[in-house]
Amino acid sequence: MQRVTANGRDEEALFAALRARSEETDRRVTAAVSEIIENVKKNGDRAVREYTERFDGFCPAAFEVSREEINDVLTKADPVYVQSLLNAQERITAFHRRQKRESFADFQENGVVLGQRVRGLSRVGLYVPGGTAAYPSSVLMNAIPAKIAGVGEIVMVTPPMKDGSANPNILLAAALCGVDRVFLMGGAQAVAALCYGTETVPRVDKIVGPGNIYVATAKKLLYGQVDIDMIAGPSEILVMADETANPRWLAADLLSQAEHDVLASAVLLTTSEKLADETVLEVERQKELLPRKEIVEQSLQNCCAAIVCQTRAQMVDLANRIAPEHLEVACENPMEYVGRLDNAGSVFLGQYAPEPLGDYYAGPNHVLPTSGTARFFSPLSVESFYKRSSFIYYTREALREAKEDIVRIARSEGLDAHANAVSVRFEEGE
Repeated sequence: MQRVTANGRDEEALFAALRARSEETDRRVTAAVSEIIENVKKNGDRAVREYTERFDGFCPAAFEVSREEINDVLTKADPVYVQSLLNAQERITAFHRRQKRESFADFQENGVVLGQRVRGLSRVGLYVPGGTAAYPSSVLMNAIPAKIAGVGEIVMVTPPMKDGSANPNILLAAALCGVDRVFLMGGAQAVAALCYGTETVPRVDKIVGPGNIYVATAKKLLYGQVDIDMIAGPSEILVMADETANPRWLAADLLSQAEHDVLASAVLLTTSEKLADETVLEVERQKELLPRKEIVEQSLQNCCAAIVCQTRAQMVDLANRIAPEHLEVACENPMEYVGRLDNAGSVFLGQYAPEPLGDYYAGPNHVLPTSGTARFFSPLSVESFYKRSSFIYYTREALREAKEDIVRIARSEGLDAHANAVSVRFEEGE
């Protein structure tokens, strides 16, 4: 893990490397995914079956997991683990309930009625990785806000395990969250199946959930034909720390993201040279103890650094420029930074709010913008599963009052038919 001084040059080179990892487009991946999409669009289940056998090594006789199998997982699960999921579910639900939106109508004195109708999407597709990287926590984070928004039906797709069965922990989370239907399929072919529908998989209005580069590319290519949550890049963490921070804890937090992927980013910003040096040494020591050591080492070489800043204001400025997915503030008075950190997916304040707290338990969503997109994207929320329509009612007299303004603006744009659609209502005999 490199150590960098914020001198206007060295940190810029690091930022350029971070941007490059998300800007690179693998043309071979795009071409392969485009072919998969077209095949699934044309051939439905047959194409999905062929790709499942090719990429997953086994295709189940039936794609859909029966309700009996899902219920069976509930009865066989470790009660202690179930309780942990229920505790997390309770907190995630409580947080997201505060995000609910209501329809409204504004009845004005002249008889005009303006309003907005808010309702959940009809059907949403949830993609959940199911191989070695199986994340039941993602089921909770995606399904709970969808339920609160009033989504009519949640359809989950997840790759089968090597024996052709579903990952039991994923099925357990799906059962607890009230996922309506579960299909054993993954990759770009599952995304395409959700987008277009097949003989067995219903077409959805929106696809959410994490996946590998093939899944992310499929979502990107299909956006517009179906809505998506976001185009997620490699995971990342940025830690701001002053001299009061514990280097052992900082190293553990940085490594918690470095173990995700060889392109995962872990960056420390600090005003203390001593803390930077001690943290780098701790990262080297702790990485040797991790089962995913090879991934961690590549991540540390590619996208990780400790940056020594001149001032705390410089730390804040760099944090806002990086716009990280996860931002930890390991400073003496963390709350004083909240109003100054404008670009981050989720902010973790203090020495006892490590990033995994947000991944699994605290309540805020862990589906967050990556690759600097926190400048303009927001975390997944209940709002992500709404659709809104406005409505307008005008009386004749109210329209008469507005007529001249509307006609004048329409004609200034050269749209005479627009102007006529208003003025025709007030011609003699009408």
